[in-house]
Amino acid sequence: MEVAIKTFNQLTTEELYQILRLRSEVFVVEQDCVYQDVDNKDQKALHIIGTKNGEIVAYTRIFKPGDYFNNVSIGRVVVSQDQRKYGLGKWIMQASLAAIDQRFPNQPIEISAQSYLLKFYTELGFKVTGEEYLEDGIPHRRMLKE
Repeated sequence: MEVAIKTFNQLTTEELYQILRLRSEVFVVEQDCVYQDVDNKDQKALHIIGTKNGEIVAYTRIFKPGDYFNNVSIGRVVVSQDQRKYGLGKWIMQASLAAIDQRFPNQPIEISAQSYLLKFYTELGFKVTGEEYLEDGIPHRRMLKE
């Protein structure tokens, strides 16, 4: 497994295509959620890309404070369905946390987590900070890692 960290302008067209395809496969098709994934925020994001045999199988995007939430944030956490049994969710999140630690040391990290994944994010050090809410029809909770 390899990880790459890139700005939007550093992404190749093939990488961007694979990222958008993966996000669509999981968030739109698998989770049966019709929403606008291409949201004009990718241009501001730092893209954390996990590849296996040349294919993007895990991904997140990171925002500096103020670009998405008031705090540094991680979003669009996704792992290809056929690769989840290998612990790549934890792996890509650890890579994302390391990237944040290098670029934004000692900053709180905020996420909007799907409620069914609270245990996963709690194990990574995040704590629930608010009530459950619907985001694109899916229950979410705001979480913070100090």
